[in-house]
Amino acid sequence: MRLLLVSRIDNRDALVFAEKIKTVLEKEGTEVLFENDTAKSLGIAGSSIADANAAAVIVIGGDGTILRTIQQMERPIPVIGINWGEVGFLADLEPFEALEFIKNMPCGFSVEKRMRISLGNDTTCFGNALNEALIVTTRPAKMLKFSVIIDGVTTEQFRADGLLISTPTGSTAYAMSAGGPIVDPRIQGFLLVPLAPYLLSSRPHLISSDRDLRVKLESSKSANLVIDGQKTVGLGTTMMINVKRSEHPALFVDVKRNFFEKVDNKLRKL
Repeated sequence: MRLLLVSRIDNRDALVFAEKIKTVLEKEGTEVLFENDTAKSLGIAGSSIADANAAAVIVIGGDGTILRTIQQMERPIPVIGINWGEVGFLADLEPFEALEFIKNMPCGFSVEKRMRISLGNDTTCFGNALNEALIVTTRPAKMLKFSVIIDGVTTEQFRADGLLISTPTGSTAYAMSAGGPIVDPRIQGFLLVPLAPYLLSSRPHLISSDRDLRVKLESSKSANLVIDGQKTVGLGTTMMINVKRSEHPALFVDVKRNFFEKVDNKLRKL
């Protein structure tokens, strides 16, 4: 089995831990490669995520590191996150327990699929989001006007500072901070959370991913679409955005941990 190691590169302790994991796995007869940026920080040769042909990717870092790693994948590869950040909702393992679990990975592991959102217009795909896509004005303190169109029917129109289009996985990220509910990641749906809406009646919506969902931006102010905090797309002042379930879900190594128990433990640290 071949595994790829990715570490946050701004923390020396995380890099040292990555080297320790490599040593442990190689003793088990597993081939281990470092991703290019991680390898460069260690002063050795590495491999790109696309070229590694790895069975799984071990990511040492916070949610940002995990999201950035998944954004770089041309094809879905199972990911296991080791939390080296603040809270790390996407990281299933803490450093103190990671080595024991990883030693057994060469013997086989199961995979959990997480829905991603595909965003674009009729001609262009803007990208895929595992956590959320944020539509926000390019000018601070300016409001945007949105229309939500479900199955061809305009169901809501509102003004707000922005709009979050979140997956169930992303419901514990920005969407939760903005007042959205925590959603079971097994649910296939789109979570819409207006940011500081002008009317209090504009509430979060959870919409089945089987529906035809479009978000229309109509504003005198230009806006950006930010995907998982990693990619920014200029939308201008008007745009019809098609929101679909991605054909390629993100894959995570299943550590057999109850989602709601994990969320409860993470929230206690905040």
